Amino acid sequence: MKIWVNGGLRTAEGARVSVFDHGLTVGDGIFETAKTVQGQPFALTRHLDRLSRSARGLGLPEPDLDEVRRACTAVLDANPMELGRLRITYTGGLSPLGSDRGDEGPTLIVAVGETKRRPDTTAVITVPWTRNERGALTGLKTTSYAENVVALARAHERGASEALFANTVGQLCEGTGSNVFVVLDGELHTPPLASGCLAGITRALAAEWSGARETDLPLDVLERADEIFVTSSLRDVQAVHRVDGRELPGAPGPVTSKAMRVFEERSGADMDP
Repeated sequence: MKIWVNGGLRTAEGARVSVFDHGLTVGDGIFETAKTVQGQPFALTRHLDRLSRSARGLGLPEPDLDEVRRACTAVLDANPMELGRLRITYTGGLSPLGSDRGDEGPTLIVAVGETKRRPDTTAVITVPWTRNERGALTGLKTTSYAENVVALARAHERGASEALFANTVGQLCEGTGSNVFVVLDGELHTPPLASGCLAGITRALAAEWSGARETDLPLDVLERADEIFVTSSLRDVQAVHRVDGRELPGAPGPVTSKAMRVFEERSGADMDP
């Protein structure tokens, strides 16, 4: 396994980041996760655009996207695999203990790991914790991920693969690492970005390709939706067959099945849409 760390490839054993890196000490960093198929990253341009937006939102220096692309190519060439998870991490770099940033520049890490195709359907739960749609990190893909770790652990304890959050005003928001779509009376809806959800790459493509509407939705919509699915870079479009104690028989339903088929066809035809 070869990993890119600050300018070059390292072995897994030699890939080291300082204990004083701000990404470790206070979670001052951003990241992107992209699916790779036979060594080619999917939607890399969109992921790099979001990396830049997250950097600006967090006040980090603008990442050198040419270097990030070189790092991705080097890592994928060095680690051939059929289906992979490409992880780009960009942090505040060496800094003093505390919240102040240092002045030695950011840290860039790129790694890839092998993964498997997701099942067509999954179970999800809702959790009592909320997303803050007005927070400083809202809409940014940061390494401050601990609340997602806690919620996902709760999901796994209950036999589910994902946990869904409401925001502070009780609207459906997102999952720990996914966006959510619901079908109501044959129409497809997904929460708007104003709900506090991340602007998911797969979310945007699935919404565009399936004609989904952005709609403010109460959390209890999950109790009456005809169909539910979640999207992410590694899930693509994945149907939900159970939410909490509610079963959705026949999942994936017709609207979800069409969204899955269209996404597979269009993403297969263009690796950088």
